[in-house]
Amino acid sequence: MNQQPTTEHITSLIQEGEFFKLKEVLKEFEPAELVALIEEEAEREQLIIFRLLPLRLATEVFEYLNLDIQKHFIANLSQDKITDILNEMSPDDRTALLEFLPEDFVKEIIQTLSEPERKVTLELLGYPEYSVGRLMTPDYIAIRENWTVQQVLDYIRRHGGQSETLNVLYVTDMRGVLVDDLGIRDILLADPQTRVSELMDRRYVYLQTMQDQEEAIEVFRRNNRVALPVVGSEGVLFGIVTIDDILDIREEEDTEDIQKLGGSEALDEPYLTISLPKMIQKRAGWLVVLFLGEMLTATAMGFFEGEIEKAVVLALFVPLIISSGGNAGSQATSLIIRAMSLGELTVAEWWKVMRRELLSGLSLGGILGLVGFLRILAWQQTGFYDYGPHWLLVGFTVGFSLVGIVLWGSLSGSMLPLFLKKLGFDPATSSAPFVATLVDVTGLIIYFSVATLFLKGTLL
Repeated sequence: MNQQPTTEHITSLIQEGEFFKLKEVLKEFEPAELVALIEEEAEREQLIIFRLLPLRLATEVFEYLNLDIQKHFIANLSQDKITDILNEMSPDDRTALLEFLPEDFVKEIIQTLSEPERKVTLELLGYPEYSVGRLMTPDYIAIRENWTVQQVLDYIRRHGGQSETLNVLYVTDMRGVLVDDLGIRDILLADPQTRVSELMDRRYVYLQTMQDQEEAIEVFRRNNRVALPVVGSEGVLFGIVTIDDILDIREEEDTEDIQKLGGSEALDEPYLTISLPKMIQKRAGWLVVLFLGEMLTATAMGFFEGEIEKAVVLALFVPLIISSGGNAGSQATSLIIRAMSLGELTVAEWWKVMRRELLSGLSLGGILGLVGFLRILAWQQTGFYDYGPHWLLVGFTVGFSLVGIVLWGSLSGSMLPLFLKKLGFDPATSSAPFVATLVDVTGLIIYFSVATLFLKGTLL
């Protein structure tokens, strides 16, 4: 069994100028391995390796390279090479690339495409940016219901090579309207003389050209499909969307949500490639908002300055109190946003969420309140710290405050994403830091209100 050539061996062949030998060696790699190999090399070596690949393999590799390397190749390869690759690329992948290139350059590239590919590209680029139409490819197999299975198989042999996938075949009428879809398994297991109409049940799932891409993700998830047809307003089949494109969109959406949960705008570019000024711009806005929010915490502290002067011991527990509420709120926010993202709950189910968070908030607050009280008890009894003659009331103050603050944090963190969704905003905007800041301010009010209740007439 031959050993797979290593990256060091490839680099050595490049440095020695053994390009003919390198060309033969590269044929031993799978496309995914070539992608990994190219991404590990320096820019000069990347170009050399890519130039030595045959057109079909180069196209397959190019489609899976990250955007920065694709841009680098477009800027440094010959116009003929780029044209050949773009003509060979699947229409959906080509459209995804052109979205990130300068408009003038895109116009120039489109003019170099073959007439059929130019027509398809312009059609796809004509759809709104985040619509399903931008994701679809016209490379699919359409059959007629009056065909026999043998006719279908013959048609696949003649035209299947250009199809994005052969897992599903689409039945259309004379006007191109989608009437059903059939799995290739149904065709392979049927008698060759069976008519397609005999295999049809006229039940199928489809997407629409103007549908939002996020909605398409949910349709794929519910129906467990590798590809779905895309139809226009009159039911005419325009193309298909495959699971690889949906996974790319899903990754982008998840990345955006995670970045927003951290209290930042979505970067829209890889962390190491985004310019420093742009990254600062993305992060500064929320930091300023959160800083101004935290200033309200200082204002709240100032409002209770008299209570703190009378009972300095209360100030010892302020960090403990407000962080517990913020942590509870952050937990709830993260859970609700993820559940909404997975389609596990909708805005209409807000009452179920509130009921669950009410119970869980009370339980979690009770647990933390008990821990806080036992901590004061242990420190007082062991002599580690003296909370004064009214230490028991201080313990009750901390314990009951934690119950109220954790409950409020859980409710705020769970309801805010649903409220923003109802208003049409991105629920990820209610990031964990934002919820924490909100709960910090209200937590202080709850804490000192409870302290007034328990300590009035003694420390206060």
